[in-house]
Amino acid sequence: MGLKSLLSLPFAEHVVRKNKHWKNNAIKIQNELLLSLVKQAQNTQFGKDHNFSEITNYNQWKANIPISDYEELKNYIQQIIEGKENVLWPGVPLYFCKTSGTTSGTKYIPISKESMPNHITGGRDAMLSYIAETKNTSIVNGKMIFLQGSPKLSKTGDILTGRLSGIVAHHTPSYLMKNRLPSYEANCIEDWESKVNAIVEETLPENMSLISGIPPWVQMYFEKLQNKTGKLIKDVFPKFDLFIYGGVNFEPYRKTFEKLIGKKVAGVELYAASEGLIAYQDSQKEEGMLLCVNHGIFYEFIPSDEFVNETPTRISLENVKLGVNYVILLNTNAGLWGYNIGDTIKFVSVNPYRIIVSGRIKHFTSAFGEHVIAEEVEKSLEKTIDKHAAQVNEFHVAPQVNPKNGLPYHEWLIEFESQPNDMAAFTKKLDDELQSLNTYYKDLISGGILKPLRLTVISKNGFRNYMKSIGKLGGQNKVPRLANDRKIADKLNIS
Repeated sequence: MGLKSLLSLPFAEHVVRKNKHWKNNAIKIQNELLLSLVKQAQNTQFGKDHNFSEITNYNQWKANIPISDYEELKNYIQQIIEGKENVLWPGVPLYFCKTSGTTSGTKYIPISKESMPNHITGGRDAMLSYIAETKNTSIVNGKMIFLQGSPKLSKTGDILTGRLSGIVAHHTPSYLMKNRLPSYEANCIEDWESKVNAIVEETLPENMSLISGIPPWVQMYFEKLQNKTGKLIKDVFPKFDLFIYGGVNFEPYRKTFEKLIGKKVAGVELYAASEGLIAYQDSQKEEGMLLCVNHGIFYEFIPSDEFVNETPTRISLENVKLGVNYVILLNTNAGLWGYNIGDTIKFVSVNPYRIIVSGRIKHFTSAFGEHVIAEEVEKSLEKTIDKHAAQVNEFHVAPQVNPKNGLPYHEWLIEFESQPNDMAAFTKKLDDELQSLNTYYKDLISGGILKPLRLTVISKNGFRNYMKSIGKLGGQNKVPRLANDRKIADKLNIS
């Protein structure tokens, strides 16, 4: 046992004990955090515009701060780009995190010197929670790979700008640097396929123990390793014990990963966004991810079925309920206020507060009033895969409103790793499961408004080819699981 391995367990146990304070006092800490954020930002332009100096409680907060997204804050962001200080947060941002938006084009999300550590702490504590619970310290002896965007930074105005994963790469804890891959040179390769090929060459001779990234791009890495060696990943990397992931639901990928790896590997999920690291999986035994209540973000929640209302219910952590889909709002120590990141979450525990990500508020299928959400399609597919022993690489659901013949329907476009023996039975099971989860969809089927779903098989690498065609292969990019139009579906069909 190496020195690093020997020291990692007491260090992990110390951090987990320390974190119990905020886990067990979440409401108090969130209330104190709100007032602290308000006080720090009261002399900013946004603070003056929204009466921060008069706010002393949450009800006053709600009365003064509107629900916003990037469009609502874009004018403030532009002032920062033009060089103005004290706009959304005291001073100027340390970085702009560059990300793409569906309506806003490129978005520039501020990261302050106060918020930057929070992007790191949650990921670190997720790994330490795993070590403290499992006592598996061997992962710190091997090499660790983080499949991420390029660490090369540009400037927007005078502010350093890059992708989140590239920015985070500049803040990797020093005790991990010797173990960390890929090299800076490989990480800077812009073309994703060339980058993964370089990473394969760098990692093949190494003792890899931890691998991290968004599942579809890690799958691509595993497939390239297998094609080059002819071996299962467990035979290429015998010490590989932990997979850290985020960005998409892992369940549709699980069986494919187990087949590629050749064994089950422990997983730790992160809920990381450009706006902050929101939650992390702190236990292999409990469902959900621990909400980071002490990491510079004050959270608010709106029941997702009220979100389109003129005056939706808006609550703090104190009043959330189990099992309800909420749109999550962030108020951060980088200067985002009442900010809707577009995700829906659901609480699976309130002692401590643990959540799952249930989908995107804009990513749903409701061309016929059914409002089918990501959680429902993913659960339907998961149950169907279990029943029929199939393996799925990727999928997308879109409405077919004007078919040439017959009633409209949902089209499921699925890329299989291993197809079911009976495609008709698989399709029927999938439709039955979705009907059981969404009564509106069931009523439309039974009422003769829709016909049962149609399944279209997408050829191998069809989704990757689509992402490559739009310049979004790799990194943190991912295909939306649901849509209300056929922009993606028709291109996938063509490919």
